Amino acid sequence: MARSSLGEIARLFLKLGTVAFGGPAAHVAMMEHEVVRRRGWLTREQFLDYLGATNLIPGPNSTELAIHVGHARAGWAGLLVAGTCFILPAALIVGVVAWAYVRYGALPQAAGLLYGVKPVVIAIVLQALWGLGRSAVKSPALAALGAAAVAAAVAGVHELAILAGAGAIAALSRRAPGMAAPVSVWTVPLARARGPHVASAAAAGATAGATAGATAGATAGMSAVAFSLWGLFGAFVKIGAVLFGSGYVLLAFLRADFVDRLGWLTERQLLDAVAVGQVTPGPVFTTATFVGYLVGGPAGAVVATVGIFLPAFAFVAASGPLVPRLRHSPLAGAVLDGVNVASLALMAVVTAQLGRAAIVDPLTAVVAAASAGLLFRRRINSVWLVAGGAIVGLLAEAARRP
Repeated sequence: MARSSLGEIARLFLKLGTVAFGGPAAHVAMMEHEVVRRRGWLTREQFLDYLGATNLIPGPNSTELAIHVGHARAGWAGLLVAGTCFILPAALIVGVVAWAYVRYGALPQAAGLLYGVKPVVIAIVLQALWGLGRSAVKSPALAALGAAAVAAAVAGVHELAILAGAGAIAALSRRAPGMAAPVSVWTVPLARARGPHVASAAAAGATAGATAGATAGATAGMSAVAFSLWGLFGAFVKIGAVLFGSGYVLLAFLRADFVDRLGWLTERQLLDAVAVGQVTPGPVFTTATFVGYLVGGPAGAVVATVGIFLPAFAFVAASGPLVPRLRHSPLAGAVLDGVNVASLALMAVVTAQLGRAAIVDPLTAVVAAASAGLLFRRRINSVWLVAGGAIVGLLAEAARRP
């Protein structure tokens, strides 16, 4: 397969970083459309395996997938260009929002924009689930494993336990009928696939408080630590290196460090920071950009952004060359298959949750249905659908005003 130029890689991921609303699930769906369907840069099986690998390491999965794609297409230079170009537009947008927040003391209103974009995102994710799912679940045993993962997720079992259990079961069953041959399947950053709405961040406050309770108790009564850029950088490197899970887990880490331990943020500022990370395009981890700007101005924004994303580049650089080898090992391939099919099942659960939050009235239902029809029948570029949804949302918001 021919290699891509750095310019081609930069243009694609700058575009995706600018228009990829909807969280990691939507980011992955858009990448699959661009990288597999439109450009043929990777086969569906290669894309699935790289996506599976991102679920086994900490950090922002959709960003790590972009880094994997860049490395596969243009080596180490492609790795840096793809990741940087996917992060940069979102970081710049969040930086501008942070400037406005500091200057005017409030977040810009984005309700109308998201009202129209969210149902489009649901259609995009459903198309990716359908297309990749047909290449994924090729045996009754894998289908049964996926169904068990759905049941476990609905019952409230932790997503990492589900993934680990599915990998172990698939490895133990690799010689069973229907699972002897490795099957490439899709994983997604399930735990992190959350809807881009401010209300979810506010609702997560109680969850984050419970998760970070032990740390808060240990640090209660401590005075605020003097601010330094090195301290800011170290805090975000640590978070980027160890964080598995959703935006809610990110909120818990940020609360423990920046509210309880360091005393650099208030609870209100923290919730606003997470809300901005969710409602802007690109990686949710650009929440760090907002936090960095609040505590350290433009320099703080740069330091925080580099700190939280740096581990992702390191993890992909270390694990990327191993992914093709895993598929050639029957045991490792079976583990990857199990992890992937469980992730696909978890993705279906998350998509149902996102759908309930996105499709709230007849207009959003029409937008979702029309978007799905265009995607499945016309294969229209999802970027245009996102733009169209945004216009519909803004017009609907304007019509509701007196």
